[in-house]
Amino acid sequence: MLSIARSELIQIFRNRLVLVTSMIMPVAVSAYFLYQHETFESLGSLGYIAAIMIFTVGAFGLYATTVTTLASRRQNLFLKRLRSTAVSDAGILSGLLLPVTVIALVQVTVLLAVLAAVAGGPANVPLLAAAVVATVAMLLGLGLATAGLTNSPEHAQVTTLPISLGVIAVASWVGISGTEDLALLKRLLPGGAATELARDAWNGGAALGDSLLLLAPTLAWVVVALSLASRLFRWEPRR
Repeated sequence: MLSIARSELIQIFRNRLVLVTSMIMPVAVSAYFLYQHETFESLGSLGYIAAIMIFTVGAFGLYATTVTTLASRRQNLFLKRLRSTAVSDAGILSGLLLPVTVIALVQVTVLLAVLAAVAGGPANVPLLAAAVVATVAMLLGLGLATAGLTNSPEHAQVTTLPISLGVIAVASWVGISGTEDLALLKRLLPGGAATELARDAWNGGAALGDSLLLLAPTLAWVVVALSLASRLFRWEPRR
């Protein structure tokens, strides 16, 4: 698995498209939120800014790159060749996705640390970490499912748009308006509960038990995404 991960990391830095989508674009967008944090704080809160940065890196970096990577490796028959080795299916996927996952986690950690240094730190760091891990798991699962519907890296630019834009829209809606109204709907949408959890973790004030319950909808989306992935994912190009 580690040899696959090392090879994939090299490919990320060689592929300009993947490099831009997984590293440069998410960081550039998040840097804008940091630069304009006072303006965006007036719309929601520091917790809203933190949640938006998490989902920007997650959607445009981790999720989109997951789909592009798997579609590319399927198209050039690399997935098929890997399955002829002694590495298990889970090991193959873990090796392919480990580099982009680590990159996304490092990006989120650095960006949130900068936000804390510039505007003040989170009230509950462990709770914020739980929100980040749950979001990453959800977007990885959705990436695996979407990869099953994606025929090529070029096709990934189309198939990833609905979820990428959708989770950003949900995060913005929940982050700005809160969950005083339509709470159940907002929490059940993908990214809604994770956004509220990130807001609570940063801003403070919410009861710990109530905040931990917000993990349930996000983890439910992980289960749904993995279930879809098990049905939709293909190891060979569609004929």
